[in-house]
Amino acid sequence: MAWLLEKEIKRELPKDWKGIVPTEVFLRESQEIVEKAKEKGIILRILGGLGIAIHCQEHKEFAKKLGRVGTGVVKGQEYSDIDYVSYRKQREKIKELFDKIGYAKRRATLSTAASERQIYYHPKGWFYVDIFFDKLLVANHPIDFRGRLELDHPTITVTDMLLEKIQMWEAFSIKDLKDCLLLLKAHDIKERGEKESIDASHIAKLLSQDWGFWYTATTNLKKLKKFVTELDKLGSEVEIKPKQIEKKDREDIARKIENLLERIDKKPKSFGWKMRAKVGTKKRWYNPVERPETVGGFGIWEAILKEED
Repeated sequence: MAWLLEKEIKRELPKDWKGIVPTEVFLRESQEIVEKAKEKGIILRILGGLGIAIHCQEHKEFAKKLGRVGTGVVKGQEYSDIDYVSYRKQREKIKELFDKIGYAKRRATLSTAASERQIYYHPKGWFYVDIFFDKLLVANHPIDFRGRLELDHPTITVTDMLLEKIQMWEAFSIKDLKDCLLLLKAHDIKERGEKESIDASHIAKLLSQDWGFWYTATTNLKKLKKFVTELDKLGSEVEIKPKQIEKKDREDIARKIENLLERIDKKPKSFGWKMRAKVGTKKRWYNPVERPETVGGFGIWEAILKEED
């Protein structure tokens, strides 16, 4: 692995961490880097589960009830990396920034070149940083962030966070399910974009242009609704104790999903969408993405929703 890095990195964790990097370190470091980037005129935003945690700090108790803490690759460690997105035109400035703060860049590989990303390692080997540019290409349905990174800070918008999760077909995981439930619990569905709400109009417009993305996203949303309405039966399958989740919270999440689905359904579809819909699932409608946790087909849904309506 060392030959892939532009300088030597040794893993050095404080003894009192007992072999795991605390969640607080990820939360602090991820936001501090965004601020350092801002000082240099660089737009850098946090993606993924870490971004969701930052945006849902007022709902940490609900996250605990879902069991969304301490579920990382390393036992007892919630996160393994920090994911960012920036604009391609700032690639060189980002390289200068991370070099200045002591991070080691992973040398370019065919994989990183194809996925339009840069990878850096913490100076003391605590974790790595994954930076995407313009688009999230490592996805079943790529997400385009051009023109949207200025809408929120220090993370991407909650609208894009939800899209980032519901675009998954092959590897929708237990963590992704819980992240979706947390996002929907913490944010309302609104017709126009507001910082603390999920923009139904943006999602509906995006999905009205792309049948494949529409099919994956609406299928995930319907299954999320089915899961939350049948939580007493299905909760144990994903290590959620049903008694921990109050009836009003279940109903609130289900109602928000239904509202979003209705808005998506009402949006007029493009000619291309209608033509692709005629082909349906006879032809693959998503980009295959190789991930270690991929369990085939449709991730966790095949395991926990054994019978379809």
